Amino acid sequence: MRRTTLDPTSSPAAAFGVQLRRSREAKKLTQVAFGALIGFSDSFVSCVERATRNPTYPFATLSDDALDTGGTLELMWWNLKHTALLEGFPEYAAHESKAAELRLFELGVIPGLFQTPAYAAAIASAAVQRGAVTQDQADERLAFLAARQRLLEQSPAPLVHAVLDESCLRRPIGGRVVLTEQFQHLELLAARPQVIIQVAPHALAERRPFAHPVTLLTLRDHTALGYTESHQRGFIERDTDTVRAWTRDYHRLQVEALPQAASMEMIQEVRKELFP
Repeated sequence: MRRTTLDPTSSPAAAFGVQLRRSREAKKLTQVAFGALIGFSDSFVSCVERATRNPTYPFATLSDDALDTGGTLELMWWNLKHTALLEGFPEYAAHESKAAELRLFELGVIPGLFQTPAYAAAIASAAVQRGAVTQDQADERLAFLAARQRLLEQSPAPLVHAVLDESCLRRPIGGRVVLTEQFQHLELLAARPQVIIQVAPHALAERRPFAHPVTLLTLRDHTALGYTESHQRGFIERDTDTVRAWTRDYHRLQVEALPQAASMEMIQEVRKELFP
C-alpha cells in the first residue's frame, strides 16, 4: 500500500496524524494491531493518520494510554476541535506535554499548570461575565487546563522552574477561600523535587528582564523553544538566537528573584496582608 506523506504544519489534523503514526510505529504496532488494542478499526486508524477523518476524544485519550505519549494526542485533539483557546496556544501545549524542562515567568495570575480548579474557574467565570467567552467555551478551557496539568503527574515528571512576579500573588482572584487554597497548593507543589517556585518581588523594578509572560521549553530531544503571548494570540519562538537570549535573561531573573524558601515566606505574608 502506498504510504501517504503528510506535512504536519499544513493543518491540525495533519499534525495529529503524523504524531499518531510516529508514536504507533515507535511501538512497532501495525494499524490492525493498534486498532484492536484501543477498540477502533484499522481503517479508522488509517484515515486519522492520513488526516481524512478527525479523531474522536476517546480515540485520542485511548491512543495516549496505549502509546505512552503522556497526553500529547489529547492536547492535539483540543487544537483540532476547539476554538475557545487562544490561537497558537494548543500547538504550544502539545510541545509542553513532551518537555523535559519548563521555565516559566508569569505576570498577574498564577501559571495555568499550578492553578487549582477553583482559581481557574474564577478566572473563566469572569470571562463569561464580561462576554469574552460563552459558558461552553469557558468549560472547554477548564477541561483543557485539566488535561495540561496531568503533565505534572507523569513519570518521570519534567523539571518545572517557575518565577512568579509579585503581582501574581497580590490579585485576590476568587476571594479569601479560593486564594488561600491556591497559596497552599503552591506550597505543596514547591515541596516536590521536580518543581521550583520563586517570586520576583516588585523591588526588582527595572532589573526584571521580562515585560511579558515567557515560557522556555527543553524537549526530550534537547530542542529548545520559547513561547509568549499577545492579547490576541500565542507565539512559539524557534529561532535559536532569540531563544538563547531569552534563556540568558531567564538565568538572570532566577538569580535576582527570591530563593524558594524566601518565596514561600512571601506567599504566606501576602496571604496575611490580603486576608488579615
